[in-house]
Amino acid sequence: MTADIRKLAVANDIAPDYQDARGEMVQVADDVLADLLAAIGISPEADPALRESASALPPVLVVTSVDGSAEIPVPHIAPGTEVAWRLGLEDGRSSEGRTRVKSNATLPLGMVPHGYHRLAVAGADNDTVLIVSPGACWLPPALADGERASGISLQLYLLRSEPNFGIGDFGDLKRFAPLAARQGCDVIGVNPLHQMFLDAPELASPYSPASRYLLNILYIDLAALPEWTSAAVQAAVMAPAFIARLAQCRAAPLVDYTAVTELKLAVLRAAFGTFETAASPERRAELDAFVTAAGPRLRNASRFQILRSTLGPDSAAWPSAYRDAASDVVARLVEQQSGEVDFLNWTQWVADVQLAEAQRACAQSGMQIGLYRDLAVGCDRSGAETWSEPDAFLRGVSVGAPPDILNPAGQDWGLPPFNPAALRAQAYAPFRDLVRANMRHAGGLRIDHVMGLKRLYCIPDGRPASEGAYIAYPLDDMLGIIALESQRNECIVVGEDLGTVPPGFRERLAEANILSYRVVMFEQQDDGFIAPDAYPAKAVAVAGSHDMATLSGWLAGSDIDLKERLGLYPGSDEATRQRADRARELAGLQQVLSDEKAAIAPEQFASSMHRFLGQTRSILAVAQLDDLIGEAEPVNVPGTVDHPNWRRKYQAPLEALDEAHPAWTAFADMHQHRRRPTS
Repeated sequence: MTADIRKLAVANDIAPDYQDARGEMVQVADDVLADLLAAIGISPEADPALRESASALPPVLVVTSVDGSAEIPVPHIAPGTEVAWRLGLEDGRSSEGRTRVKSNATLPLGMVPHGYHRLAVAGADNDTVLIVSPGACWLPPALADGERASGISLQLYLLRSEPNFGIGDFGDLKRFAPLAARQGCDVIGVNPLHQMFLDAPELASPYSPASRYLLNILYIDLAALPEWTSAAVQAAVMAPAFIARLAQCRAAPLVDYTAVTELKLAVLRAAFGTFETAASPERRAELDAFVTAAGPRLRNASRFQILRSTLGPDSAAWPSAYRDAASDVVARLVEQQSGEVDFLNWTQWVADVQLAEAQRACAQSGMQIGLYRDLAVGCDRSGAETWSEPDAFLRGVSVGAPPDILNPAGQDWGLPPFNPAALRAQAYAPFRDLVRANMRHAGGLRIDHVMGLKRLYCIPDGRPASEGAYIAYPLDDMLGIIALESQRNECIVVGEDLGTVPPGFRERLAEANILSYRVVMFEQQDDGFIAPDAYPAKAVAVAGSHDMATLSGWLAGSDIDLKERLGLYPGSDEATRQRADRARELAGLQQVLSDEKAAIAPEQFASSMHRFLGQTRSILAVAQLDDLIGEAEPVNVPGTVDHPNWRRKYQAPLEALDEAHPAWTAFADMHQHRRRPTS
């Protein structure tokens, strides 16, 4: 059984073993392989030699064209054979010809523009979607020529300001942009802006959204709505109970998602009522055009929110007819609440308009890149994304990470992975639409856990995170799509490549102009931390991330104290070992931060770290707002549910972050080293 099931796993792109973070080989148990085979619809008794019969052409072909000419692989046709073909371009034009197959089993088609086309070849029983990619992602001309840029990353929901409703919003981004640009900032990185659950607002992790195609409407700046001054809206916001609750939301040190959602929805509903009765024909036409362009995913997401409100939060427990987005029973139920669908569609349009305005503010302030969005690796298994397109995902498994040095038990993120076979069958439509949606109104995109383009560590339901295996994905095809969308949207791409990285993977990303994500704390070799000139040029250098301690917390060791209090360490002596390791790391870090190799005073640590970031060869150096203003508490403590993750607001409000604020002195420590060519 072992030999057969391992062969079967390999034949279906499931790795029967893998190399862990320590370089040791881990053999996956037979029963884990059997569970994963079942998830992709393969019986353990199947013949490994039997694969699905292939048509003459696969459902999709992704080819790279640098000079404009395209060649497609046709291994089933003998070299020298003259073949007739017809190509339908995405712009409606078409061309056809007869060409001989080359000795390397490719069929030259001549000059073909980059894009999504449809190809028919004589003798094949099907046609195929032909995706022609430039092969490499876009970079701003100055950065491509060797300049280096500076940026700031922030968690949008944590921003304080006088006008916001106790949660940061797109208006805050718009106000922050010119201030940051004046200090030399070219990039503002934000957390995933994905759509969340209005009926369960305390599910606050932006990395477990309802839909990654749409936006979180809690980020709408209410005071920027044209309807804000209407009688209906002003009656809502001037009610004494509303005023009192809003004051509590603004003053609270943590985001009160439940209260904020209730307050914002009340205002949005009043504003929508005004829109319906008083909107100009031009605004109505803009909304209609947005809804039409957004297509079925917007419609289904709005329908899904209504069904959740009616049937409960667990879509897997709904009656079977309601689990089919295209069923008649869903259509009838939603038809009864068409006004609610219109309202939810309208909120998405408003959010999209305001995000565009924030990016426009970045561009008008002179930023090269502007907003740098974040694409989560997955979505909630009970969200609109999985309900709308269930066949696009593997069932009965979740994405995670194998045991490593930082997480010896492994990690289960509870997110369903894309089904690679379904992606190919759909010519990657869900994936390419996802990339395009998250490059919208942005100059940069960070892809969370970018290793998922090559493989994902998948854990069968009911098993611990240590009992999983890697499922392979079509890396070259997915990189080709990302490069095509990057060039079309003039959007840089950053791959978050932390954790267990396959050999050669970072090199492949660099070929595609996808920037590596280099965290100083992890950039160590046997002899200590690497020097700034050892950082790769095609990278983003950062001091930390949302899942790590802030610089202040790291220096004080308060993150270790917190994890010890939360019971996250497996043994009684683990915290002691962590503190000893931290002392050694600090000593090693000081060796690269200080020219004198001497101890750095605590009050100088953040400045030294940011100066180090500025000195790296990396195209981008990005400082966290948390570190610039000296926050001690982390944004998120992975593995916890009883800690207030994704809620701790910034101590300094936006109004305090003027040119005289010490945060800009820390930023200048980094930025002053940026504007020079890389070697």
